[in-house]
Amino acid sequence: MVIAIGFEGSANKLGIGIIRDGEVISNCRRTYITPPGEGFLPKATAEHHRANILGLLHESLMQAKVQPEDIDVVCYTKGPGMGSPLVSVAVVARTVALLWNKPIIGVNHCIGHIEMGRLVTKSCNPTVLYVSGGNTQVIAYSNQKYRIFGETIDIAVGNCLDRFARVLKLSNDPSPGYNIEQLAKSGVNYVPLPYVVKGMDVSFSGLLSHMEEHAEELLKAYTAADLCYSLQETVFAMLVEITERAMAQCESEEVLLVGGVGCNERLQHMMGAMCAERGATLHATDERFCIDNGAMIAQAGIEMFHCGMITPWEETTCTQRYRTDDVTVKWRS
Repeated sequence: MVIAIGFEGSANKLGIGIIRDGEVISNCRRTYITPPGEGFLPKATAEHHRANILGLLHESLMQAKVQPEDIDVVCYTKGPGMGSPLVSVAVVARTVALLWNKPIIGVNHCIGHIEMGRLVTKSCNPTVLYVSGGNTQVIAYSNQKYRIFGETIDIAVGNCLDRFARVLKLSNDPSPGYNIEQLAKSGVNYVPLPYVVKGMDVSFSGLLSHMEEHAEELLKAYTAADLCYSLQETVFAMLVEITERAMAQCESEEVLLVGGVGCNERLQHMMGAMCAERGATLHATDERFCIDNGAMIAQAGIEMFHCGMITPWEETTCTQRYRTDDVTVKWRS
């Protein structure tokens, strides 16, 4: 029996989770929320993480009913993500590993999402759509790598949604993307928007620029709900298109949605409709596991631990650009 603790802090979510052989026994989280119309900056986000991490660590251990001596391995997010928040959390993870005399493992954030999704949904070998504030990728496993079949060529879909929420001055509590989703439910008029798919890749920056530049005149002809509805329909259709193309290429019969945007009910519905037409299965989770969390880092760390992939102390650094396909996936055959 292996017990792993995972530290996640690559963006505005600070999470610490503990997993015992595939069972989530704690998954605690704190979110840095900024005023409406504002994003989160690295320095202020790192300050939030530093102010909350020790209390969250205590809460996580209490919730799991374990002591430090029960922990077998300490796992932390190595990247990708925002530099200052990543480093702030990694410092605590390294300190804990030293104090508790435990091995340490640096985990790729994206692979944490994938392995958590596979654990929770019991999906076998899915085509993965990873969508969040900082990442948009279509991924499939092949020959000990998570291969990227398509991705955004500029900004991530979550960043696109978040930045439009700022234009509308929507609240960041609990998240701007969630508030766009709720507002979109009352939208009735579709506004034609730029739709940019280039082979297996997508682009959102032109669409966002168009909406930012024309927001004032659009809001005279349409409601904010119409604009949110139209934005979701457009960007999600782009994502469904490239996911279906990857499924055809891989002859896949499963789709796994991961990342913060993956808990959007409209995206799940659109992806589910595509899967139903293909006789395929959609696997998705709720906000407990889609949104950045410590448990996913612990789960990926357990998989690495079983393969002996302990991170040498001199390599327990962070990197803001850490590709999904940079990691050798030794735990899958």
